[in-house]
Amino acid sequence: MMSQTKKLSVAIYWHMHQPVYQLTPDGDYLMPWVRLHAVKDYLDMVEILDKFKNLKLNFNLIPVLLDSIIDYAEHGVHDLHSRLTITPVSMLTDDAKYFILSNFFDANYQTMIMQFEEYKRLYDKMLSYEQIDVNAFTNQEYSDIMALFNLAWIDPSHRNKYPELKKLYKKGKNYTDEDRVQIIEIHRDIIRQIIPTYKKYLEEGRIELSTTPYYHPILPILLEGGTVKRYMDEMPSHLKTAQDAEEQTKLALDRTEEIFGKRPRGIWPSEHALDKASVDMFAKLGVDWTIGDEMILSDSANTELVRDFRGHLEDPYSIVKSYNYKSECGKDVKLIFKEAALPGLISFEYPNHNPIAAANDLYDRIKTIQSKILSSPDKKHLITIAMDGENCWENYEDDGLSFLKTFYSLLEEDSSLETVLISDYLDDEKHHKELSKIKSDTWVHRNLKLWINEPLKNLAWSYLKQVREDFSKFVKQNPDYPHIGYAKRELFICEGSDWFWWYGEPNNSGKDNLFDYIYREHLKNVYLYLGLQYPKYLDEPLTNIMAKPSKYPKGGFTPKLGDNDDDSWLNAGCIEIPDGPVLMRFKLFDRICYGYDKDNFYIRFYLNKFILDDPELVKLPYQMYIYTRNQNKNHTLSASRLINKVENVLPPSVEKFHNEFQFTLQDRVIKYVRAIKSTNGGIWSLEATKDIKTEVGSNVLDISIPFDLLDIKHGEYLEFMFTIAHFGVREFNIPNEVLLSIPRL
Repeated sequence: MMSQTKKLSVAIYWHMHQPVYQLTPDGDYLMPWVRLHAVKDYLDMVEILDKFKNLKLNFNLIPVLLDSIIDYAEHGVHDLHSRLTITPVSMLTDDAKYFILSNFFDANYQTMIMQFEEYKRLYDKMLSYEQIDVNAFTNQEYSDIMALFNLAWIDPSHRNKYPELKKLYKKGKNYTDEDRVQIIEIHRDIIRQIIPTYKKYLEEGRIELSTTPYYHPILPILLEGGTVKRYMDEMPSHLKTAQDAEEQTKLALDRTEEIFGKRPRGIWPSEHALDKASVDMFAKLGVDWTIGDEMILSDSANTELVRDFRGHLEDPYSIVKSYNYKSECGKDVKLIFKEAALPGLISFEYPNHNPIAAANDLYDRIKTIQSKILSSPDKKHLITIAMDGENCWENYEDDGLSFLKTFYSLLEEDSSLETVLISDYLDDEKHHKELSKIKSDTWVHRNLKLWINEPLKNLAWSYLKQVREDFSKFVKQNPDYPHIGYAKRELFICEGSDWFWWYGEPNNSGKDNLFDYIYREHLKNVYLYLGLQYPKYLDEPLTNIMAKPSKYPKGGFTPKLGDNDDDSWLNAGCIEIPDGPVLMRFKLFDRICYGYDKDNFYIRFYLNKFILDDPELVKLPYQMYIYTRNQNKNHTLSASRLINKVENVLPPSVEKFHNEFQFTLQDRVIKYVRAIKSTNGGIWSLEATKDIKTEVGSNVLDISIPFDLLDIKHGEYLEFMFTIAHFGVREFNIPNEVLLSIPRL
């Protein structure tokens, strides 16, 4: 006899998001990702409903993405890639060819490049050169690279819709200028279908659409709620952006209603970052429900979500319930929380396996959850699979179609499971659990540190704060100025989460310099729309600024070593240490300061309080190196013998030096000091260290090294850098761009 099974509702919730890639509203897009994901993901992800009569799906389309889709579909906008694609190859400059070789292979090698014999050959040819050589390729090869790149990004489901597209795929190579123009026109035709198709399924009740604050800002940061302040120690205080957060949310609700004819009832908060202030604001704006990560639920409801070794929740009851929060304005807001393990499997693990087997594993995991709620006192339960709906599919065979068809079929054929629209489920569920507090968290690491509280990220926030203050001052003095709305749009763009995600540690887009450029240009636009001269500091890349000390020495001084309260260090040059993946909680120093007098070079390391207060961490050995040379390079120089941990070697790592100093700090005591000097033949030899002085204070380590030991005469300059290393493996250079320099008086 079969055991009774409780029905389980499944909310499948796809989030579609791209930031602003334009510098001005009518300019070309600097990156192609809206267009490429539009032809690869946005349409087929909803058209799959035609294959399943009972399937229901939930989508979150952020407004700025919708605006971009409309730009491509109706206004003929181009990105740099599409503009080059339609350019006759005879007109390509060397710069354009360099751009093509650098950017037109941005595709998954296994599932996209290898599918085209000629595309693979051209990719392999490009890699065969140590440096990009634009003269190594013929005009025909440039034409084929551009054509195949744009063909590779089209979802396979579209091939049967366009007879001309079939011919272009079959051709394989020798594409003409006209072929490439046709490919871009097919892209546009696919994009034109996206919004009408979503609108059709919305009207049929097959999908639900939610929205996100317009330019995807992190609401707890803009609202500066009480619970977020624990992550904001180094943030510029009082951003005064709470009104912006509310306005961006209302604009998103209005714009989505304008496009689709129906106002969204739910909000997908950017990065699933929630706090009490955010939900209270949603209630004020009439929002019925929102979603958070399971870690927010765990912290807010004081419940621990324990998983076994295969990632199954031991007790899934709390995650399959919906919650009710009574807001300050009196309106109730419903909350659901996503199960976090399943999106991780879909994004990162399942692409490595047979898609049919992967879909069955996902189904089995849902059935395991269902089997564990048999003793639940409630009738209704909801498991929510909420995740990015565009970025993982290129890692699958056939762009994920086999995986999704198998998974949806398994759900539809199982009468004990049902896919639901979130609002329908919440309306029907009469027994929501009460949630009295909401702990501020995001979908990652249970905190906001991927967007704030890191030197480069904080600098970007400081820029935004200053520009916003200038904007507010201008508006107060000129309330009727005609272009205030345009300037405010630029501010809202700069409040988006993407800029701060890519700035600093630990994320790397591969094009961080371009994100930095776009961010600063939009800050400049605020002033340009107001008819003001923008500050010149906006011309310099933030990454360049952070490579330099926050301040240089004001002049010579002689400090008291080990004295935490010695005011003479106020004259020192200082560098903040990035809090990135290499250092994280194990970084020994928060800041390094340095200075000089006529006889000595002084260094002060400000020790990380987190380590000093941890009885285990403080006992570990921490190794640091100081490399120096005479700026005139008039002494024997040798390369560092440290091993680089990564292939991406920054400039200081390949410099040569005259002196190397090694220090080991353990349990608040300097355990090891070694001085080494370069000699002829690139050989390093030991030197006496008796004149080197070290003192450890309550939270500082001070070092004094005589200039004579460094072979620096009066009037000469010392060049130097600091290196964090562990057992001969280089972890981090400070700074990581150019060497520091000081004079000997």
